[in-house]
Amino acid sequence: MNIFQLLRKKKELIPLVLMMTAAAGGASSFAVYSLQKSDVIIDRKRNPEPWETVDPNVPRKLLTINQQWKPIEELQKVQRATK
Repeated sequence: MNIFQLLRKKKELIPLVLMMTAAAGGASSFAVYSLQKSDVIIDRKRNPEPWETVDPNVPRKLLTINQQWKPIEELQKVQRATK
């Protein structure tokens, strides 16, 4: 039985099918959007340490309250020693 024939016989399924289609479309579009953002790293071979290129002045959260970035001395020493 074809899906359209089933929807003609049982009209109460039409809103359910519409909502499920909208939910699947929204989930797919959000997945594509998330993969295009700069903080999602897929290729590990060309950029093995992506945390090195993160700009601390760009907020990475949906909501940031009173964010102030201060470098940690010990971390800076380790980064200088390993380069």
